[in-house]
Amino acid sequence: MISAPSGTGKTTLCRRLIERISGISFSISYTTRNSRQGESDGADYYFVSRRKFQEMVSADDFLEWARVYDNFYGTRKSDVLSRIERGEDVLLDIDVQGARQVHERLKGAILIFLLPPSWSELEARLKNRGTEDTSKLKCRMSKAKSELEAIYEYDFAVINDDISKATEELKSIVIAQRCKTPRTLTRQDLVPPLKSS
Repeated sequence: MISAPSGTGKTTLCRRLIERISGISFSISYTTRNSRQGESDGADYYFVSRRKFQEMVSADDFLEWARVYDNFYGTRKSDVLSRIERGEDVLLDIDVQGARQVHERLKGAILIFLLPPSWSELEARLKNRGTEDTSKLKCRMSKAKSELEAIYEYDFAVINDDISKATEELKSIVIAQRCKTPRTLTRQDLVPPLKSS
């Protein structure tokens, strides 16, 4: 799971990671917010009504869900679990609230926090998006500072000051996790039996 303040570049980095490493897929979240220019339903998010979202909550369809600003976001349980059962790694781009929920429910979930190079750079990125008025910008900056307080709950932190370097660091984390002993031991055909003493 990757969490980061808005404007840190996590969407770009998630796409680059998926392009550069096999066996990993992106979990597309459900949201009640309107699509932004260039976003499409089913590729960036599943855009649903508040009523539909609430129906999914009531049906316990979500692995995690949260209200972020004035909209709801959620990860559909069946989308993630079916891929994990097939042996895939699943990449989730979710906020701190959602990451906490998934970490509680999925044993072995790895949490990565993505940081901007500096607060001034983060503010500049948000301004350059052109989607934030002054009050929303202040709100996002304030939320970013409160999200940062959760960084010690995460397994890894990556600073996005250079997109190529940050991509390589994310790749390294995925590869290292795949090489952990418990995961390797699930591939019984490759591991010799333990010797009895």
